Amino acid sequence: MTPKVQAFFDPATSTATYLVSDPVTKAAAIIDPVLDFEPKGARLSTGSADAVLRAIAEQGLKLAYVLETHAHADHLSAADHIRRRTGAPVVIGAEITQVQKAFAPLFEVEDLKPAGGDFDRLVREGDVLPLGDLSIEVLHTPGHTPACVTYLIGDAAFTGDTLFMPDYGTARADFPGGDAHALYRSIQKILALPPETRVFVGHDYLPAGRTEPRWETTVADERDHNVHAHQGVDEAAFVAMRHARDATLAPPTLILPALQANIRAGALPQASAAGRVFLKLPVTMAG
Repeated sequence: MTPKVQAFFDPATSTATYLVSDPVTKAAAIIDPVLDFEPKGARLSTGSADAVLRAIAEQGLKLAYVLETHAHADHLSAADHIRRRTGAPVVIGAEITQVQKAFAPLFEVEDLKPAGGDFDRLVREGDVLPLGDLSIEVLHTPGHTPACVTYLIGDAAFTGDTLFMPDYGTARADFPGGDAHALYRSIQKILALPPETRVFVGHDYLPAGRTEPRWETTVADERDHNVHAHQGVDEAAFVAMRHARDATLAPPTLILPALQANIRAGALPQASAAGRVFLKLPVTMAG
Protein backbone atom coordinates (compact mmCIF):
# COMPACT_ATOMS: atom_id res chain seq x y z
CA MET A 1 0.00 0.00 0.00
CA THR A 2 1.04 3.58 -0.58
CA PRO A 3 1.07 6.02 2.34
CA LYS A 4 0.54 9.72 1.90
CA VAL A 5 3.81 11.51 2.66
CA GLN A 6 4.04 15.24 3.35
CA ALA A 7 7.41 16.89 3.94
CA PHE A 8 8.10 19.97 6.05
CA PHE A 9 11.58 21.30 5.31
CA ASP A 10 13.41 23.40 7.91
CA PRO A 11 15.99 25.57 6.09
CA ALA A 12 17.74 26.57 9.33
CA THR A 13 18.92 22.98 9.92
CA SER A 14 18.32 21.51 6.44
CA THR A 15 16.03 18.94 8.09
CA ALA A 16 13.05 17.21 6.50
CA THR A 17 10.23 16.29 8.87
CA TYR A 18 7.63 13.90 7.50
CA LEU A 19 3.92 13.49 8.15
CA VAL A 20 3.00 9.99 6.98
CA SER A 21 -0.61 8.86 6.91
CA ASP A 22 -2.89 6.04 5.83
CA PRO A 23 -5.30 7.57 3.28
CA VAL A 24 -8.07 5.16 4.31
CA THR A 25 -8.06 5.27 8.11
CA LYS A 26 -6.34 8.67 8.56
CA ALA A 27 -3.87 7.18 11.05
CA ALA A 28 -0.65 9.21 10.98
CA ALA A 29 2.93 9.36 12.22
CA ILE A 30 5.38 12.25 12.44
CA ILE A 31 9.01 11.42 11.65
CA ASP A 32 11.90 13.54 12.99
CA PRO A 33 10.13 16.75 14.12
CA VAL A 34 12.19 19.91 14.68
CA LEU A 35 12.16 22.20 17.71
CA ASP A 36 13.26 25.63 16.54
CA PHE A 37 16.37 26.90 18.34
CA GLU A 38 18.13 30.18 17.65
CA PRO A 39 21.62 29.62 19.09
CA LYS A 40 22.86 33.21 19.38
CA GLY A 41 20.07 34.17 21.73
CA ALA A 42 19.32 30.64 22.97
CA ARG A 43 15.68 31.13 22.00
CA LEU A 44 13.37 28.15 21.53
CA SER A 45 10.10 28.13 19.63
CA THR A 46 7.71 25.52 18.29
CA GLY A 47 6.65 26.98 14.95
CA SER A 48 7.96 24.11 12.82
CA ALA A 49 6.33 21.41 14.92
CA ASP A 50 3.10 23.36 15.26
CA ALA A 51 2.85 23.61 11.46
CA VAL A 52 2.80 19.80 11.31
CA LEU A 53 0.18 19.65 14.06
CA ARG A 54 -1.98 22.15 12.17
CA ALA A 55 -1.78 19.97 9.06
CA ILE A 56 -2.93 17.00 11.13
CA ALA A 57 -5.91 18.94 12.46
CA GLU A 58 -6.84 20.41 9.07
CA GLN A 59 -6.79 16.99 7.40
CA GLY A 60 -8.60 15.15 10.18
CA LEU A 61 -5.67 12.83 10.81
CA LYS A 62 -5.19 10.78 13.99
CA LEU A 63 -1.61 10.91 15.26
CA ALA A 64 -0.43 7.47 16.38
CA TYR A 65 3.33 7.93 16.82
CA VAL A 66 6.25 10.30 16.82
CA LEU A 67 9.07 8.35 15.16
CA GLU A 68 12.72 9.28 15.66
CA THR A 69 15.24 7.80 13.23
CA HIS A 70 18.04 8.48 15.77
CA ALA A 71 19.22 10.99 18.38
CA HIS A 72 19.97 13.97 16.18
CA ALA A 73 23.07 16.13 16.54
CA ASP A 74 22.03 18.89 14.16
CA HIS A 75 18.68 20.00 15.56
CA LEU A 76 16.68 19.78 18.75
CA SER A 77 13.81 17.32 18.53
CA ALA A 78 10.22 18.46 19.02
CA ALA A 79 9.16 14.92 19.97
CA ASP A 80 8.46 15.77 23.61
CA HIS A 81 6.55 18.93 22.66
CA ILE A 82 4.31 16.90 20.35
CA ARG A 83 3.93 14.13 22.94
CA ARG A 84 2.76 16.66 25.52
CA ARG A 85 0.37 18.27 23.04
CA THR A 86 -1.14 15.05 21.68
CA GLY A 87 -0.27 12.11 23.92
CA ALA A 88 1.36 10.30 20.97
CA PRO A 89 4.17 7.96 22.06
CA VAL A 90 7.76 8.65 21.02
CA VAL A 91 9.51 5.73 19.27
CA ILE A 92 13.25 5.26 18.69
CA GLY A 93 15.75 2.45 18.09
CA ALA A 94 16.54 0.34 21.15
CA GLU A 95 20.27 1.12 20.94
CA ILE A 96 19.50 4.67 22.10
CA THR A 97 20.73 3.39 25.46
CA GLN A 98 24.26 3.23 23.97
CA VAL A 99 23.96 6.83 22.81
CA GLN A 100 22.75 7.90 26.25
CA LYS A 101 25.71 6.16 27.90
CA ALA A 102 28.09 8.00 25.59
CA PHE A 103 26.67 11.49 26.07
CA ALA A 104 24.98 11.64 29.47
CA PRO A 105 28.37 11.88 31.28
CA LEU A 106 29.48 14.72 28.98
CA PHE A 107 26.53 16.85 30.11
CA GLU A 108 26.39 15.36 33.62
CA VAL A 109 22.82 14.26 32.98
CA GLU A 110 21.67 12.40 36.05
CA ASP A 111 17.91 12.20 35.57
CA LEU A 112 17.62 9.84 32.59
CA LYS A 113 15.06 7.13 33.15
CA PRO A 114 16.49 3.59 33.15
CA ALA A 115 16.51 1.39 30.03
CA GLY A 116 15.71 4.22 27.63
CA GLY A 117 12.55 5.12 29.51
CA ASP A 118 12.58 8.76 28.40
CA PHE A 119 11.15 7.30 25.18
CA ASP A 120 7.85 5.44 25.09
CA ARG A 121 8.81 2.57 22.82
CA LEU A 122 12.18 1.15 21.82
CA VAL A 123 12.16 -0.79 18.54
CA ARG A 124 14.47 -3.38 17.04
CA GLU A 125 15.11 -5.00 13.68
CA GLY A 126 11.96 -6.73 12.48
CA ASP A 127 9.53 -4.96 14.80
CA VAL A 128 6.24 -3.95 13.17
CA LEU A 129 3.93 -1.16 14.35
CA PRO A 130 0.38 -0.80 13.01
CA LEU A 131 -0.57 2.43 11.26
CA GLY A 132 -4.20 2.06 10.30
CA ASP A 133 -4.28 -0.39 7.39
CA LEU A 134 -0.54 0.15 6.90
CA SER A 135 2.42 -1.21 8.86
CA ILE A 136 5.64 0.42 10.02
CA GLU A 137 8.50 -2.05 9.64
CA VAL A 138 11.76 -1.37 11.44
CA LEU A 139 15.18 -1.86 9.89
CA HIS A 140 18.15 -1.39 12.21
CA THR A 141 20.60 0.69 10.16
CA PRO A 142 23.48 1.68 12.47
CA GLY A 143 26.72 3.36 11.49
CA HIS A 144 25.95 7.06 11.83
CA THR A 145 24.90 6.22 15.39
CA PRO A 146 24.33 2.83 17.04
CA ALA A 147 20.60 3.54 17.37
CA CYS A 148 19.78 4.54 13.77
CA VAL A 149 16.73 2.89 12.28
CA THR A 150 14.98 3.12 8.92
CA TYR A 151 11.18 3.03 8.95
CA LEU A 152 9.60 1.17 6.02
CA ILE A 153 5.96 2.17 5.53
CA GLY A 154 4.33 0.67 2.45
CA ASP A 155 6.46 1.68 -0.54
CA ALA A 156 8.34 4.38 1.40
CA ALA A 157 11.61 4.14 3.37
CA PHE A 158 12.56 6.88 5.81
CA THR A 159 16.33 6.64 6.20
CA GLY A 160 17.15 9.49 8.58
CA ASP A 161 20.83 10.38 8.13
CA THR A 162 21.97 7.00 6.80
CA LEU A 163 21.40 7.92 3.15
CA PHE A 164 21.08 11.39 1.66
CA MET A 165 20.13 12.42 -1.85
CA PRO A 166 22.28 10.63 -4.47
CA ASP A 167 24.24 13.78 -5.32
CA TYR A 168 25.15 14.36 -1.65
CA GLY A 169 25.93 10.84 -0.48
CA THR A 170 25.84 9.37 3.01
CA ALA A 171 26.03 10.16 6.71
CA ARG A 172 29.21 10.80 8.65
CA ALA A 173 30.35 7.97 10.93
CA ASP A 174 32.74 9.70 13.34
CA PHE A 175 30.44 10.40 16.28
CA PRO A 176 30.87 8.26 19.42
CA GLY A 177 29.53 4.82 18.53
CA GLY A 178 29.71 5.55 14.81
CA ASP A 179 31.16 2.89 12.53
CA ALA A 180 31.82 3.27 8.81
CA HIS A 181 31.81 -0.50 8.30
CA ALA A 182 28.38 -0.77 9.95
CA LEU A 183 27.18 2.19 7.89
CA TYR A 184 28.17 0.49 4.65
CA ARG A 185 26.28 -2.67 5.62
CA SER A 186 23.24 -0.66 6.65
CA ILE A 187 23.23 1.08 3.29
CA GLN A 188 23.38 -2.28 1.53
CA LYS A 189 20.32 -3.35 3.51
CA ILE A 190 18.42 -0.31 2.23
CA LEU A 191 19.67 -0.77 -1.35
CA ALA A 192 18.39 -4.36 -1.26
CA LEU A 193 14.80 -3.08 -1.05
CA PRO A 194 12.73 -3.14 -4.27
CA PRO A 195 14.13 -0.58 -6.74
CA GLU A 196 10.87 1.37 -6.91
CA THR A 197 10.86 1.97 -3.15
CA ARG A 198 10.59 5.67 -2.43
CA VAL A 199 13.42 6.93 -0.21
CA PHE A 200 12.86 9.94 2.03
CA VAL A 201 16.07 11.37 3.49
CA GLY A 202 16.58 13.21 6.77
CA HIS A 203 18.46 16.24 5.42
CA ASP A 204 19.45 17.95 2.22
CA TYR A 205 22.57 20.07 2.47
CA LEU A 206 22.54 21.32 -1.15
CA PRO A 207 25.66 19.97 -2.84
CA ALA A 208 27.54 22.15 -5.31
CA GLY A 209 25.53 22.72 -8.45
CA ARG A 210 22.07 22.50 -6.88
CA THR A 211 20.13 25.35 -5.29
CA GLU A 212 16.74 23.81 -4.44
CA PRO A 213 16.40 21.34 -1.56
CA ARG A 214 15.19 17.83 -2.36
CA TRP A 215 14.33 14.98 -0.04
CA GLU A 216 12.71 12.22 -2.11
CA THR A 217 14.46 9.71 -4.35
CA THR A 218 14.24 5.95 -4.99
CA VAL A 219 16.27 2.88 -4.18
CA ALA A 220 17.07 2.55 -7.89
CA ASP A 221 18.44 6.09 -8.05
CA GLU A 222 20.51 5.53 -4.92
CA ARG A 223 21.92 2.28 -6.30
CA ASP A 224 22.83 3.88 -9.61
CA HIS A 225 23.89 7.39 -8.63
CA ASN A 226 24.76 7.80 -4.94
CA VAL A 227 28.14 9.52 -5.04
CA HIS A 228 29.44 7.56 -2.04
CA ALA A 229 27.64 4.22 -2.22
CA HIS A 230 26.46 3.48 -5.75
CA GLN A 231 26.50 -0.09 -6.99
CA GLY A 232 30.09 -1.26 -7.43
CA VAL A 233 31.57 0.60 -4.44
CA ASP A 234 32.91 -2.06 -2.08
CA GLU A 235 33.16 -1.86 1.70
CA ALA A 236 36.89 -1.10 1.82
CA ALA A 237 36.58 1.78 -0.64
CA PHE A 238 33.55 3.19 1.16
CA VAL A 239 35.21 3.03 4.57
CA ALA A 240 38.38 4.71 3.27
CA MET A 241 36.30 7.49 1.70
CA ARG A 242 34.21 7.94 4.83
CA HIS A 243 37.24 8.10 7.15
CA ALA A 244 38.98 10.66 4.92
CA ARG A 245 35.88 12.79 4.51
CA ASP A 246 34.85 12.68 8.17
CA ALA A 247 38.31 13.91 9.20
CA THR A 248 37.55 17.20 7.41
CA LEU A 249 34.12 17.81 8.94
CA ALA A 250 33.48 20.24 11.79
CA PRO A 251 30.97 19.29 14.51
CA PRO A 252 27.37 20.30 13.73
CA THR A 253 26.55 23.80 14.97
CA LEU A 254 23.85 22.61 17.37
CA ILE A 255 25.45 19.36 18.55
CA LEU A 256 25.87 20.44 22.20
CA PRO A 257 22.37 21.78 22.85
CA ALA A 258 20.78 19.15 20.61
CA LEU A 259 22.21 16.00 22.15
CA GLN A 260 21.49 16.86 25.76
CA ALA A 261 17.82 17.34 24.82
CA ASN A 262 17.55 14.57 22.27
CA ILE A 263 18.80 11.77 24.52
CA ARG A 264 15.73 12.72 26.62
CA ALA A 265 13.32 12.46 23.61
CA GLY A 266 13.57 16.21 23.14
CA ALA A 267 12.66 17.06 26.72
CA LEU A 268 14.56 19.96 28.28
CA PRO A 269 16.30 19.78 31.66
CA GLN A 270 14.22 20.52 34.71
CA ALA A 271 13.76 24.23 35.39
CA SER A 272 15.65 25.86 38.23
CA ALA A 273 13.97 27.17 41.36
CA ALA A 274 13.72 30.52 39.59
CA GLY A 275 11.96 28.91 36.63
CA ARG A 276 14.90 29.10 34.23
CA VAL A 277 15.96 26.23 31.96
CA PHE A 278 19.67 25.79 31.32
CA LEU A 279 21.49 23.79 28.64
CA LYS A 280 25.09 23.04 29.50
CA LEU A 281 28.11 23.99 27.39
CA PRO A 282 31.03 21.70 28.28
CA VAL A 283 34.29 23.56 27.60
CA THR A 284 37.42 21.86 26.29
CA MET A 285 40.74 23.66 26.59
CA ALA A 286 42.79 23.48 23.40
CA GLY A 287 46.09 21.73 23.93
